[in-house]
Amino acid sequence: MAEKIGFVGVGRMGSNMARRLKDCGYEIGAIYDANPAVAQSVAQELASQSVVELKQVTKLCDVIFTVVTDDQAMKQVFTGGLLSRSRGKLFINCATLTPDVLVWAEARAEKAGAQSLEACMASSIPQARQGSLYLMCGGKPEVFERAKPILEKLSASMCYIGPAGQAAQVKALVNMVMNINTAGLAEGLALGAALGLDLTALREVLSQTGANSQVLKTDGEDMQNRDHSCFFSAAHAAKDSGIALKLAKARGLNLPLAAATRKQYERMVTEGLGQLDKSGIAELTFKDRHHA
Repeated sequence: MAEKIGFVGVGRMGSNMARRLKDCGYEIGAIYDANPAVAQSVAQELASQSVVELKQVTKLCDVIFTVVTDDQAMKQVFTGGLLSRSRGKLFINCATLTPDVLVWAEARAEKAGAQSLEACMASSIPQARQGSLYLMCGGKPEVFERAKPILEKLSASMCYIGPAGQAAQVKALVNMVMNINTAGLAEGLALGAALGLDLTALREVLSQTGANSQVLKTDGEDMQNRDHSCFFSAAHAAKDSGIALKLAKARGLNLPLAAATRKQYERMVTEGLGQLDKSGIAELTFKDRHHA
């Protein structure tokens, strides 16, 4: 495989995507992270090169994945040297960002003679490692086709949504609904516990009724057992619900459930629980836990 892959951002998701592509035979040409020690560790593991300047990633690689934390980080990398000598290169942007920033990123890349695609992920760390992500892609159709062979190694399924920004809109809605479901489940289990119900039995009943959800499968037992190992942090949940609410406000929509959910996740951040998994919202609802 001729194309060399670079990564900007090798946290929980980025590092496991890099491991997956390495397993599939791709050469990981360069790795950059805001934390140089993290970049160095992952680069050593993958027989790659850790770099301290963004322009080195573009110089050494043909396809560059960006997996950064937020809009500000995305703007910093795209204006901080990543587009230097990037003609002909492909940037695949995987973070959950506001749609406007991804439209901006595409325009900046095209001005530099490069291509940009958003590939929003609706899965978590195990799926990144196993290559079974679900991807929502946005950008030019021809750019999607160029990226597709690589993305197929990372995903069990993918969907081309439309022009730049639209995949990010869909991802914001996915996370908004997921966060609402998570908050609702936490309240239901908390009430069950307060009533003295057997929570294992309650979860089984919920799974056979209209109360069933993907969140029940992934988070229900963790809420019961207070196991909040982080797959998707409360801090990210707060951020992503905020993106959806911003989109709603711009279109004159009132989303009270989304607003209430964001407040709960923001409360977790304020109280020092932001790095717990989103299932940690149960710590706010169960009677005998954190600050319920």
